[in-house]
Amino acid sequence: MADLTQSPAPFRNIWSRIDKVLLTCAAIALALLLFDRPAFGPSVEDTIGALIRTAPYILFAIFAIAAMRASGSERLLDGAFHGAEARMILVAALVGGLSPFCSCQVIPFVAALLAAGAPIAAVMAFWLSSPLMDPSMFAITAGELGWGFAVAKTTAAVGMGLFGGFTLMALKNSRFLQDPLKAQTPTGCGSCCGAPRLSVNWRFWQEAKRRRIFGQAAWENLFFLGKWMTLAYLLETLLIRYVPAEWIASALGGQGVWSTILGALLGAPAYLNGYAAVPLIGGLMDQGMTPGAAMAFVVAGGVSCIPAAVAVWALVKPKIFAAYLGFAIVGAIIAGLIWGVIA
Repeated sequence: MADLTQSPAPFRNIWSRIDKVLLTCAAIALALLLFDRPAFGPSVEDTIGALIRTAPYILFAIFAIAAMRASGSERLLDGAFHGAEARMILVAALVGGLSPFCSCQVIPFVAALLAAGAPIAAVMAFWLSSPLMDPSMFAITAGELGWGFAVAKTTAAVGMGLFGGFTLMALKNSRFLQDPLKAQTPTGCGSCCGAPRLSVNWRFWQEAKRRRIFGQAAWENLFFLGKWMTLAYLLETLLIRYVPAEWIASALGGQGVWSTILGALLGAPAYLNGYAAVPLIGGLMDQGMTPGAAMAFVVAGGVSCIPAAVAVWALVKPKIFAAYLGFAIVGAIIAGLIWGVIA
């Protein structure tokens, strides 16, 4: 009887060690092989071809992130949250839109800022802009959707941070911002975020420890980007093959404001992953999605995706979390409308 009660534990341990993204890729491939065998070969070929096409951008992104980790240049971000509040908001939005933080890294970084007394307006500016863009995201977006879209999304990321930060700054004396934080805050995520931070040394290859950090970061990002981009391109092939272009064009096509609003509303709950979203948006645009709706989709989804939203929920009370989501939707609609006119 004891063996029966304890037997599920090994299976839970095995399941927890299985990479769910790779498992999903294998499940999609198996489903195609079993239920639509003629589509299996072309789908695999299209996925491999897309990975080869974007490989230079992926490799550049991997090298940039690994070099930043090994050189300790992330420490240069520490000075962003000192000085006048308006200056802090401006710098926080710029730093958030350009920083290489992953969603889990935001949690301990922001927790430390809040504990040190940084104003919630500046932290909100960083929170809003950080999930939207980083060096690797910029490279992949430029490679798939063009440099114009990548630059526009970066501008939207910074603008989103400024919008949220200065709005909260204007409300800093209201009851809304009184006692915004939860009683306890997490201190780390137990992975890359818990590692000690290095002093800045741009010639990181001269130290064995930094070379090891570079190699580890490069491998982790290669695995991370590789699996998510593989899944993204598989989903893109399914989208193009099985979703009629007329559906996309009727819902998210046209030049009206509604398509942009719908793109933002759909992007918030439907977002999968920032890297996976890039080729998916490319496929949706090929199916008839307007540029404005595409921009609204990636901006709203990037801010409200589960990892980024959890980082906010873990630290602040529901009213601030609701404001965070509100800024995401409204800012995404504004960004989409502007890009729809420019593009």
